Amino acid sequence: MKKEKIYRDIAERTFDFAVRIIKMVDVLPKKTACFVIGRQIIESGTSIHSNIIHARASLTKKEFVNYMNNASREAKETKSWIEMLTACNFIRENLVSNLLKESDEIISVLVTICKKCSKK
Repeated sequence: MKKEKIYRDIAERTFDFAVRIIKMVDVLPKKTACFVIGRQIIESGTSIHSNIIHARASLTKKEFVNYMNNASREAKETKSWIEMLTACNFIRENLVSNLLKESDEIISVLVTICKKCSKK
């Protein structure tokens, strides 16, 4: 029962994170580079949640761990894209600092889940 709560919480967090990512991309400057990077961020940022939903529906532990590892990789990619936007001065870091913090926390939770599941 406790494990189910953890997975539900991370699913809710990643859904909210994906919504925030989409809204952030929507206010980026209308430049070609922002369009390309924005598309990448939306794909990786929404994929985190999608992989968690797939993991929760998995039939085997191996499948579950695989989807959670995919979610972790997508979270790391999303963070990298956000950092690239700030490095290129397309968005101010203070506007995305909470998103970067949340991505770090999501990555940490996903890595912990993957490690615990791999040990069993």
